[in-house]
Amino acid sequence: MATLGQDPKRLGIFFFFDAQGIVDSYVETLLTDMVKNLSELVIVVNGELTAKSYAKLTAFTDNIILRENKGLDAWAYKTAMESYGWDRLVEFDEVVLFNATIMGPVYPFEEMFTEMAGRDIDFWGITWFHEVPFDPFGYALEGYLPRHLQSHFHAYRRSLVTSKAFQDYWDETPEINGYEQSVGLHEVPFTQRFERLGFTSDVYVNTEDKEGFTFSPVLFSPVELIRDKRCPIFKRRSFFRPYDDVVRQSVGESSAELYAYLRDHTDYDTNLIWDNALRTMNMADLVKNLQLTYVLPTQTVVREPRKQRVALIAHLYYMELVEPTLKYIRNMPEGIDVFLSTSSPEKVEQVKAACEGLPYNIEVRLVDNRGRDVGPFLVGWKDVIHDYDVVCYTHDKKVTQLYPYSVGDGFAYKCFENLLPTRDFVKNVIATFDAEPRLGFLAPTPPNHADYFPVYTFGWGPNFDRTKELLHELGLNVPLDSKKEPVAPLGSMFWFRPKALKPLFDHDWQWEEFPPEPCPIDGTVMHAIERAHGYVAQGAGYFCGWLFSDSFARIELTNLSFYVRDLTSAISEHWDMGLETQVVEKIRDTRTTRQRIKGRLGQWVPPALKGPMRTVYHKARGIGK
Repeated sequence: MATLGQDPKRLGIFFFFDAQGIVDSYVETLLTDMVKNLSELVIVVNGELTAKSYAKLTAFTDNIILRENKGLDAWAYKTAMESYGWDRLVEFDEVVLFNATIMGPVYPFEEMFTEMAGRDIDFWGITWFHEVPFDPFGYALEGYLPRHLQSHFHAYRRSLVTSKAFQDYWDETPEINGYEQSVGLHEVPFTQRFERLGFTSDVYVNTEDKEGFTFSPVLFSPVELIRDKRCPIFKRRSFFRPYDDVVRQSVGESSAELYAYLRDHTDYDTNLIWDNALRTMNMADLVKNLQLTYVLPTQTVVREPRKQRVALIAHLYYMELVEPTLKYIRNMPEGIDVFLSTSSPEKVEQVKAACEGLPYNIEVRLVDNRGRDVGPFLVGWKDVIHDYDVVCYTHDKKVTQLYPYSVGDGFAYKCFENLLPTRDFVKNVIATFDAEPRLGFLAPTPPNHADYFPVYTFGWGPNFDRTKELLHELGLNVPLDSKKEPVAPLGSMFWFRPKALKPLFDHDWQWEEFPPEPCPIDGTVMHAIERAHGYVAQGAGYFCGWLFSDSFARIELTNLSFYVRDLTSAISEHWDMGLETQVVEKIRDTRTTRQRIKGRLGQWVPPALKGPMRTVYHKARGIGK
């Protein structure tokens, strides 16, 4: 073991991988501070690297190794060490291995290196992963995961690097194939292996108090580590974790609290997070992990929004719904611009008459009866849209294909009550856009009542491929996954920042691109555009979220709580009756399943199922045909 003297000689080995070969701004920030503490830096890149990104890395070192994307981080480090050779590596007081799965620093790395230099140890890390009494990866020789230094940052002193055991370990490291092997064969056993050989390890951020509370404090207690223990880093993974893992180990608060703390209480620029997250992460994962569901008050103003250019755009087709729609429009701030479109000269006059005396600058336009409400939005108002900072788009909504009509009316009620319920609420929405400059889009969640119940889960319907094609046509490349819910306004009503939807309007839509009436009820270009809105915003560098009024949130929580209990009860009651066997057998019988699907509402369903459970079974099979 050894402490380090003044000005220790350190070699840094930085591992980088990005599926698109792009170095984002957070990497530059990380390296800018890290190199202040290193004598030399070598960067190992797995896979491709764009010319622009290569140039970014050369600002930190001329020693850049480009290699095939094999072996993950372990073999990248191995490659770098082999490029030096043991005779050169032992000349360094410390060899530091770190990678792009961490973001920071929140505090200068110099604090950490100075503190650790005075400790009499052989190797160290920033954070512990605490003992897990089982083996989720299937590689642990003793059937459990011992406490270990997390491999996003390892520092090896000369006392360890000169040992035959350490050199043999890296010389004989087998090729790693996949994330599970990287964790199970390298990260997890490394610490215990060398501790058992008599070497001493330590961490900069002591989380012994978290033993038994969480396996991974850096993921599940990040604010406490940063605020109370001056942890200089946080995990990029915090923002895209599989949410089933999040709710298995917590109530889901940690990532949202991390982002808020970084934004409000540190000097770390949260734009660095968004620059990477919006390019590489699925918006559904971001919305869940960061709890991007905004529940805003209806009867009080949290803070007065600063003066912004605000407008409302609405398409009015059903004249009997003009007054109910204007009831909500009246909750917009006085003096703003309101743009209304309709589909005949007679309707134009009716709308103008209904708007007489309203305290707004109102323009009513005649538009083609094409593209439902989407065409008028993209074609009818494309000449004015970019004059504003924040815009609300809405339209009258009448659903006649569902019976009783109260079902469709409930969808309209949900949209309006979460967009324009009161003047105070509207002010709070505008202030939210002001407070979050990277917020591009807010909309109510999809409906989940009555026949809409399956839509909440199967929101893509038959529109995934067409939406993906549309985004490609717009020149946007954002992560899409048909198995993850679309973050989209399925009622085509939303608040947005025009800069966020600029790529959509830059297409310069024409009326002829929309199908004439009568239109199919699904699968059209309008339905693709509807689902593309959030991803257009993402591609333009803005994040999206769900929007609720506090009054409607009571309804939503009640409904979702009911569905959870009802589904759990249905599953519990019928599992012992052989439901699992029935479902598996029927799904395996492809021919029978296809025949039943053709009938949709007449298809086979486990006979005991009823209520939402029966509905979701029917709809899921129909949508999946």
